[in-house]
Amino acid sequence: MADDSIAVVDLDRCQPDRCNYECMNFCPPNRTGKECIVKRGDAYDEDDNYAGSDDQVWISEEICLGESCGICVEKCPFDAIEIINLPQELGDEPVHRYGENSFALYGLPAPQEGRVTGILGPNGIGKTTAVHILADEMTPNLGRFDEEPAWKAVIDEYRGTELQDYLEDLREGDMTVARKPQYVDQIPDQFDGTASELLERTDERGALDDLIERTGIGPVVDNHIDDLSGGELQRVALVATLARDADFYFLDEITPYLDIGQRMTAAQLIQELAEDEDRSMLVVEHDLAILDLLADALHVAYGEPGAYGIITSPKSTKNGINEYLSGYLDNENMRFRQQEIEFEEHAPRSVSTGDVVAEYPDLTKSYGDGEFSLDVEAGQIRESEVLGVVGPNGIGKSTFAKLLAGRLEPDAGTVDADLDIAYKPQYIEIDQPMRVDAFLSSITDDFGSSYWNTEIAQPLQLDAVMEQQLTDLSGGERQRVAIAACLSEDADLYLLDEPSAHLDVEQRVMATSAIRRYAENHDATAMVIDHDIYMIDLLSDRLLVFDGEPAKQGHASPPVEMREGMNQFLSNLDVTFRRDERTSRPRINKPGSQLDRQQKRDGEYYYAP
Repeated sequence: MADDSIAVVDLDRCQPDRCNYECMNFCPPNRTGKECIVKRGDAYDEDDNYAGSDDQVWISEEICLGESCGICVEKCPFDAIEIINLPQELGDEPVHRYGENSFALYGLPAPQEGRVTGILGPNGIGKTTAVHILADEMTPNLGRFDEEPAWKAVIDEYRGTELQDYLEDLREGDMTVARKPQYVDQIPDQFDGTASELLERTDERGALDDLIERTGIGPVVDNHIDDLSGGELQRVALVATLARDADFYFLDEITPYLDIGQRMTAAQLIQELAEDEDRSMLVVEHDLAILDLLADALHVAYGEPGAYGIITSPKSTKNGINEYLSGYLDNENMRFRQQEIEFEEHAPRSVSTGDVVAEYPDLTKSYGDGEFSLDVEAGQIRESEVLGVVGPNGIGKSTFAKLLAGRLEPDAGTVDADLDIAYKPQYIEIDQPMRVDAFLSSITDDFGSSYWNTEIAQPLQLDAVMEQQLTDLSGGERQRVAIAACLSEDADLYLLDEPSAHLDVEQRVMATSAIRRYAENHDATAMVIDHDIYMIDLLSDRLLVFDGEPAKQGHASPPVEMREGMNQFLSNLDVTFRRDERTSRPRINKPGSQLDRQQKRDGEYYYAP
């Protein structure tokens, strides 16, 4: 195989007990007597430590003919093989490769003192591998997976670059690291105690009280960690990380489960720590509006998820995001995605005029004296529309969803009991020992049909996980399966609570497209609760806006058209948006900027018309 090609075998999908080794039998080099594709047990010595089982396949990258052949890729019944031509401009050896036929990472981000550096890229592209290297949790092997080079060789590889000083300080013990985990909902599995007990362990800068106050977690710090919501866990994890006294802070997805106001508070705290105390901040984030506001520079990560990833040199944040959306990197002269991610140039869409599919009266719900209460004004939900639902956390959005879905009984008012509702909850708990394909086929008779594959499976990229166990799925995979399960039901109303959580940018766009297309093609109605302005902007015909005092009292007005609703919502937050002149994507105006002040004077918080 040429030096600019790699072979990847997905061991989770390679199932030799269910095939006839078509890849081996049809491989042209194998048929000439060469050992290009063999069983892994035959490729390694008995004392070798290798991944996978003896019966799974191994591909010799020296003998393989490369992507121009691709017969094994076509013949594998489980899509377990990829033969990939790497970009010709790449040239260098990888920073790290997990083994032959395994994932390879090219390039590392370069943290800088006093700055916030962002990484933008799809899931499974090597961002976490890069962080493990920068945190001294693993030694990069420079592609030599059969040996582990000394750190000196690694530093020599980066001599003369921005990373040289960082890596030298790291190895000499002059660099300390604090990390915020990606999946905060796993914290209760690792810690048993109250939030305050967890936070007291991390208070190394004497800033804990200020961080608690500014993030608003004071009322819950004495609660057991098991009793915290996703948004509360996210803020506790952020505070625990920023309270540490470190030189380098890595923050993996700061926005899931946080509302817009909480996201902006998190961004401000990160920026202040970088600027005021010269700390290095590295942030992986899929909320483009927050990343745009937060980062001083941006690395774009691209490649083939699960196969190889490339991290570019730093770019300006604006150019990096716009190039990522366009799918073309200017400096690298590299097209890594055929389709540009586009935003409507003239939003909002016209208001739906379909028939009324659901009409609800004034509703009230109280959880008891001194507890949270919600009042909802009567409203209508129309056929074939997507109704976006926005508002701060703890304001009653999920309570309203549960009232509609029949999961809660209102104290006053009656919800139509004949309304069939498919409901995807905010927090996805999957504990069934069941394969994904079996789970989805139990929901709909249309499973596997051409229409179901085209409208649900393909947009949600489910092919790669169909044969996995539900319990083995990552957070993003669980989210996509849950969205598919919701849309697969036969219902009058599809109610999805925070479908963007743990999805990367492409996955969010694809999920948005799936929900939107399903509503349009089936005269179906969807109601989507989410904090990602990009998703709400692309998805919604109208808005249902919640306001009030979080955790105490919530109120919902009747649904309104997009501009009116967004102006109402954003004015409550004192935040203004504008459209990027090149891509039309929503961008948060810097607070106090000339444009921010002008839009507030004009009452146009949702970008100037």
